[in-house]
Amino acid sequence: MRILIVEDEVRLAATLQDLLELNGYTADVCHDGEAGLDNALTGIYDLIILDVMLPKKDGFTVLAQLRQAENATPVLMLTARSEVSDRVEGLDRGADYYLTKPFEPRELLACIRALTRRQPELHTADTLEFGDLTLDKSAFTLSCGGRSVRLSRKEFDMCELLMRNRQVVLTKETLLLKLWGYESDAEDNNVEVYISFLRKKLTHLRSQVRIKTIRMVGYCLEYESS
Repeated sequence: MRILIVEDEVRLAATLQDLLELNGYTADVCHDGEAGLDNALTGIYDLIILDVMLPKKDGFTVLAQLRQAENATPVLMLTARSEVSDRVEGLDRGADYYLTKPFEPRELLACIRALTRRQPELHTADTLEFGDLTLDKSAFTLSCGGRSVRLSRKEFDMCELLMRNRQVVLTKETLLLKLWGYESDAEDNNVEVYISFLRKKLTHLRSQVRIKTIRMVGYCLEYESS
């Protein structure tokens, strides 16, 4: 799961990024509202942590413009101001939750889990299944029948994304943005390399699931049940 942190306090942003990555999330950071909005509008994020007091464009404005663009990504707003009127304004503009600074790391993580549970496409069960495959999020393993293989982090992220989207075709651009991030130098061949790795693991598992290439478009999973 990829999370965008929009926070102008550099040390706090770095602390949040470290906390999220230690808990299995991928996190990107922006330090002003304009950059935050540009990144959020790419649609590659599963959750946005958005500060209210930001340079160039405040959090309320970022949130309003995000919702005007029909972007429904869950937004957790952060603020040092505890007035009820501020919380009401954030929620009215489309925030999904409001957290007042300072906060406990456990509380932040609980809020993230709660918000992702509300989104069916982001449901975070311990395992994910498709066809004869089971992806274990706690052990980073992919299993079929009595066989299993351990995946690298990038292999796991790609496999999870393909399984969550099932028979939807994911473009190379989408995979690049989701897995490597908006500012990465990764190219199409990076996607092709990890698709190849996953295909070899599916062959080793003797799975009936295949990664289908849609020429000039992207990839999707298909299950060839016997």
